[in-house]
Amino acid sequence: MPAGWRRADWLIVIVALVAGLAIRAWLLPMDGLRGDLDQFVGWVHHIATRGLGSLYGETDAGPVSFGPVMAYVWAALAAIQPAFVTVTDASDPAIRVLMKLPATLADFGLAALVAFALRDRPRWAAIGFAVVLLHPVVFYVSSWWGQYDSIFVLTALGALVAASERRNGLAAALLAVSLMTKPQAIPFVIPFAAWFWAAGGIREVARATAIGLTMVVVLWLPFVAEGGPLDYVDNLRAYSSGVFAILSVRAWNPWWLLQEVAAGGDFIRDDVAFLGPLTLRHIGYGATVLLSAAIGLAIIRHPRRERLVLGLAASVLTFFTFMTQMHERYAYAAVVFLLVLLYDRRAYVVWLVLGVVLTLNLLSAAPANALIQRTLPHSGPISIVGSIFLTVCTIAVLALALRRRAAIPVT
Repeated sequence: MPAGWRRADWLIVIVALVAGLAIRAWLLPMDGLRGDLDQFVGWVHHIATRGLGSLYGETDAGPVSFGPVMAYVWAALAAIQPAFVTVTDASDPAIRVLMKLPATLADFGLAALVAFALRDRPRWAAIGFAVVLLHPVVFYVSSWWGQYDSIFVLTALGALVAASERRNGLAAALLAVSLMTKPQAIPFVIPFAAWFWAAGGIREVARATAIGLTMVVVLWLPFVAEGGPLDYVDNLRAYSSGVFAILSVRAWNPWWLLQEVAAGGDFIRDDVAFLGPLTLRHIGYGATVLLSAAIGLAIIRHPRRERLVLGLAASVLTFFTFMTQMHERYAYAAVVFLLVLLYDRRAYVVWLVLGVVLTLNLLSAAPANALIQRTLPHSGPISIVGSIFLTVCTIAVLALALRRRAAIPVT
């Protein structure tokens, strides 16, 4: 038994492990959000029939918006299950289980990493492990919905742990893997860049950048011959200027409040000029850039693990709150990062409110059944109050991250 760990701590871990497995075994065969799952299956089918290298070109399931790491995950699924040669949707429960399995396994990786990050506080390590496996935000996104957020957050959390151990090269490599999993990892860049700068100035930033770029190049190699990297950029641009060019994709933030007031909860495009060439999207960019710069400076001035954790959570919430085109899931990483500081009362209170309200946001945006849909309609007073609470959480985390002195006791 590791030093400091008691039987009660291990009991928490075992109970959480059993309960977490049971919850996921129940959720995995469910339909989830079938539209998303059907599209993911379509991309696996494309790999199974036309090969990995052509994935970022035209596919019957639509343009791929995930990075090459997810392409490798889907290629592994195609290799494991030969039925993907003919299967084109998620109507088969066994296919649904297989599609959701990578993210579900990543949930357990997140739990283990949170426990490892809190290893000097055994009781909190056990609690952190349990919370990851039993929190609705985590299992709803991965095991019911079938989304892959836990995978890119897993490698980002690994980068945080590596950086905390002063292994910046490993942190840079893991950050690159996270970025090449989903573009929603972009909020992690400024906090880690600031951390590298604080560790060794421009030389350390250059070293970390070189390591990260090398990883990116290696990950893209199988796709280069068929123009995969450029097609991927085009795909993201098409989504950004097309179907997702709206203020809030049901993320409870100030843009959602504007949609409620101005359009009764209907979507409003974010690319309509209202002052010369200025659009609301530009307003979101400006606010996010300014706050991201402040977060980076705070980390450079006080390069401690606690500050990096707060900076990462604050950056995620800044994007979620002030950028347009945000989905309801995009605050997910902040819930995970703040668990590393669960032992501090201030961080705990913010994390608790954030976790509860984000859970309601997820259930409202993608209800699992008719009862949830009736209880949490996607538009109305609940979403307005929820948007206010999530915005307050962002402000609270920013306040902790930007304080001149360490807001959280240094460990």
